[in-house]
Amino acid sequence: MSLLLTYKALHIFFMIAWFAGIFYLPRLFVYHALTEEKSCSSMLKIMERRLLYFVTPFAILTAVFGVLTIIEYGREWFKHSMWLHYKLAIVTVLYIYHGYCFKLLNDFKRDRNQRSDKFYRYFNEFPVLLLLAIVFLAVLKPAL
Repeated sequence: MSLLLTYKALHIFFMIAWFAGIFYLPRLFVYHALTEEKSCSSMLKIMERRLLYFVTPFAILTAVFGVLTIIEYGREWFKHSMWLHYKLAIVTVLYIYHGYCFKLLNDFKRDRNQRSDKFYRYFNEFPVLLLLAIVFLAVLKPAL
């Protein structure tokens, strides 16, 4: 078994685990924006915090194994793989999205949410579009 394939497999595994949380967290935000019950809000705060802190290491490990994969392929390969440069730009947006989830979590924690459930429904769909673009770039490897 090669080191390259091990890094790729771990990169994909941690990416899937990360996305499971990234898809579910904004759904919790939708429910939280809709509720006016104190006990329900308290429960959602706990769930949101635990989920975000649970999946954050997966986001970090996704990056670690992605970088190790790039290193294994080599500098010359990286230089000529423009599709990967676009993928990394989209992935950067995804990490910004993940970071913004911490801000939203903090707003809910302090009962300062100003956004509607509709906002969070759209917010929930955004990483789906990013994932679609990432998968197409990684699988098709277009010559850009």
